[in-house]
Amino acid sequence: MKRFRTVHYTIHSEKIKDARGVRFAVIADLHGMEFGPDNQRLLETINKYRPDGILIAGDMIVRNDSESMKKAESLLKRFSAQYPVYYALGNHEYKLYRSNPEENEFAGEYQEYENELREAGVEILHNDFSKLKVGKTGITVYGLEIPLIYYKKPFSPRLHTEEVRELIGEPSEDSLNILLAHSPKYGDTYFDWGADLILSGHYHGGIVRLNRHKGLLSPQLQPFPAFCCGDFHRGSQHMLVSAGAGEHTIPVRIHNPREVLIVDLKPYLR
Repeated sequence: MKRFRTVHYTIHSEKIKDARGVRFAVIADLHGMEFGPDNQRLLETINKYRPDGILIAGDMIVRNDSESMKKAESLLKRFSAQYPVYYALGNHEYKLYRSNPEENEFAGEYQEYENELREAGVEILHNDFSKLKVGKTGITVYGLEIPLIYYKKPFSPRLHTEEVRELIGEPSEDSLNILLAHSPKYGDTYFDWGADLILSGHYHGGIVRLNRHKGLLSPQLQPFPAFCCGDFHRGSQHMLVSAGAGEHTIPVRIHNPREVLIVDLKPYLR
């Protein structure tokens, strides 16, 4: 039986205005995985935590697998019936999103996948943002899509802060800014851009997880990549990198369980 764990983080910010705070469930790299029939165990686990919203940090599907789209679509529709859902693409979705249906047999299916999710109320953030309010706290969720060259194996170019600004603009000045950025490779750039909270995945915990923050290998075949898994901090800014809820191609996890994140945003204690 496939298993996953929940990893709980508490982040404090002066931008959180209510004592109850805000809670999000974060899912990355499901890759069409199922936990129980129709992902019932995953849904029940999320419901137990009663989040204020669901944040998707990319790669819910496998780009050449129609069945993975059906499984992800079913789960996300069930989530959106109960919670606000904000979805940023990973490299698997982005490749299909940018493909011509006449050239890629899966691109048309992916268009239908997005259409179905939008009709169900899922907010898909194509280098876009969405504002929400929980109690007195204003939050802006950004979905960053970087071109596929930044996922190139074994080497990819440096991503500059100016390029992020060109894609999604400046962070909001009057809210807590959450950046959904699938690849954690460019964590320093995301911090420099000004996100309060960065949520990433992509590395699958480094395949072999060595400790809380270190893994063996990135999907770009980079050994011991920075920002591999776990939590990273710069002053009042925070980055959380999920080891992912699924895997593909290399179905190996050593000391590296699948995971879903529960993130509580709390005010500083006075």
